[in-house]
Amino acid sequence: MSAVIGAFTALVAVAVLGYVIGLFGVLRSQDELVLSRLAFFVATPALLFTTVAKADLGTIFSVVLVTNLVSLFVVQVVFLVAVVIWRRTRSQAAIGVLAASYVNAGNLGVPVAAYVLGDGALVAPIVLFQVLIMAPIAFAVLDSDRQGTGRRVSLRSVVMRPLRNPLTVASLLGLLVSLLGLRLPDLLMRPIELVAAAAVPVALVAYGLSLSAGTKDSITLRRDVVLAVALKTFVQPLAAYAIARWVLDLHGPALLAPTLLAALPTAQNVYVYAVHYRASRTLARSAVLLSTLLSIPVMILIAGLLT
Repeated sequence: MSAVIGAFTALVAVAVLGYVIGLFGVLRSQDELVLSRLAFFVATPALLFTTVAKADLGTIFSVVLVTNLVSLFVVQVVFLVAVVIWRRTRSQAAIGVLAASYVNAGNLGVPVAAYVLGDGALVAPIVLFQVLIMAPIAFAVLDSDRQGTGRRVSLRSVVMRPLRNPLTVASLLGLLVSLLGLRLPDLLMRPIELVAAAAVPVALVAYGLSLSAGTKDSITLRRDVVLAVALKTFVQPLAAYAIARWVLDLHGPALLAPTLLAALPTAQNVYVYAVHYRASRTLARSAVLLSTLLSIPVMILIAGLLT
């Protein structure tokens, strides 16, 4: 257990560094976007590619994927039932569902998987599922409901949209290399690995920097937000644990990875989507901030109990 807690301490320390840097004005609020883009478009794809290319595919597509899918389904159904009762629009429902279930697999999931669990590839199936299936479905709903136009969305745009995501492309390329059993030359891999080494610290500094500026934006505690945050922070990891423990019959440390990754907070991408589609921006912003603040103690508690 001490090793896992020590790993979390290191992650939190780097995130706190980013927070302090933001408080003292060493980096400006707009610099968080620069660091996040560097992590999202360059460093994290490099890390995903190198880890997935070298990973055992049987390890990647295993318990983590199953528990993630089931826990995802549970929280989404609960939220959808609530929004039907509350008579929310399709756009409000789509953003709310994402806020309740779309985990921060890139900026925080990769560091947690790589540094705490010791295998960055564990987060790859979550990334792939979210960008290849969840996001396109949400975009289709949001596009059709945008400004009440009800316009039809072409199948081609839905299929091609995930391929614009660098995390998806990097994960798919890594899968291809692994499936073909290719051994890439060191001359090619060394610069990629060097860039990949920056993924964890850059993402965590950006993560802490975003928290230092997060309180400047208004948040709300209306029932949609409270439900989304409760589902994301508490119900999803509990559901993942229940499936792993009583359905898949896992015990001890084997329960850590599926439960811990299910406890990741709402991804910042959800707020980006809400801004782009002009739908439920306050809900998305509030869910991202509140789930982020709550997730660290929850994940530390999970790590302490399951190791």
